[in-house]
Amino acid sequence: MKQISDLGINGKTVLLRADLDIPLTNIGSEDAASRLRNLKPSIDYLFSENAHIIIIGHIDRPQTANPALSTRQLLDPLQKILKRTVVFKADFGEKPVDIPELGSQITLFENLRFWPGEMANDGEFATKLAQMAQAYVNDAFGNCHREHASMVGVPKLLPSAGGFHLESEVNELTAIIRAPKHPFVAIVGGAKIATKLPVIENLAKIADYILVGGMLPIDIAKNQVRLPDNVIVGKLTEDNRDLSSESVEKFKEVIKTARLVVWNGPLGLYEQGYNHGTL
Repeated sequence: MKQISDLGINGKTVLLRADLDIPLTNIGSEDAASRLRNLKPSIDYLFSENAHIIIIGHIDRPQTANPALSTRQLLDPLQKILKRTVVFKADFGEKPVDIPELGSQITLFENLRFWPGEMANDGEFATKLAQMAQAYVNDAFGNCHREHASMVGVPKLLPSAGGFHLESEVNELTAIIRAPKHPFVAIVGGAKIATKLPVIENLAKIADYILVGGMLPIDIAKNQVRLPDNVIVGKLTEDNRDLSSESVEKFKEVIKTARLVVWNGPLGLYEQGYNHGTL
């Protein structure tokens, strides 16, 4: 993986793919602040190189352009964390964005999922994104498994590198996989079994226990997915929105034995307030 310093980005315009998927109903939370703080090292470096930065990312899964899910709502918290002026751009326009003309070195672009081409990994959409910049930096570790235009299409069209947060996460994960401390417990939550099943199967080879929650138990039961013996699938509440109290206690007992815990994904619909299992 190339590093930012390998790109030679002095004075260039850079697309910075960020993890902006923050529940806007809880925008003042520590989770939201943490995700935005993760961008600061890369942005500070790009700024020091006199680069013009376009931050791109998504929020939630809008079916169409929805003002309630606009990244515009991240402007204020982002500016407070970065301590820099950030301007907002809602669309591509007829020509590539001219950041110096806008009076700032940092621009926040609209929610990428307002365009169907993002999740479809459409080549034309990837090209439109790439035309806005001269280099691409991926600092969205949590999205690296997604085959979307901004994740896999754009890097094929521009000189690309991993951001500082992405590099840190990869290094930590590599160290864990190479020499994990035991007992090693992995917690896997989230909503999509298609993306989480490979994670569960790979972790099961090196972890002592895998604790599964979120919406995954529903799909596992529905599709009669067979899992390794060291995988413990949690039971959900009656409304299927959170981990049951019984499973919370069971998970706690397993976690108490661990010397190493790796956690991927929430254990309930935390963005809707169902956070008992997660917290």
